[in-house]
Amino acid sequence: MTNSDNPAAGAQFEIDVAEFLRSRGLDLKRGFDADIGVSNIRKSHKFDLGRSAPLVLVECKRHTWTKGGNAPSAKMSVWNEAMLYFSAVHQKARKILVVLRSVRRGETLGQYYLKRFQHLIPDDVEIWEFDSETSQGVLIYPL
Repeated sequence: MTNSDNPAAGAQFEIDVAEFLRSRGLDLKRGFDADIGVSNIRKSHKFDLGRSAPLVLVECKRHTWTKGGNAPSAKMSVWNEAMLYFSAVHQKARKILVVLRSVRRGETLGQYYLKRFQHLIPDDVEIWEFDSETSQGVLIYPL
């Protein structure tokens, strides 16, 4: 299930992630705007969560393995898009991607993403897996 398949589930995921991050000392606003751009042209982008002082930007992705057990390749491109948005932030910021913990044959979707796309992750981005059942998160990148 994805945000586009079920907007209510995606919205609840953002709320749950915001609460988890609040428990770790980060009080964030939903739908936070920040200027981004890969050149001197800037445009506002709405991050799922964020705050301005100090600047923290969060993208939340509630994606799972497909019903057949395959990686959701189209959804991985959405994660890569988030990496582009993070890399286009010109201010010093804490940048966090939070993904739903989804396990298949002992491997999480987050681990799969790192194995396939780590070369596209900016050095200053953190990736967390969030377990909606336990409301707990684990930092998977960087280790």
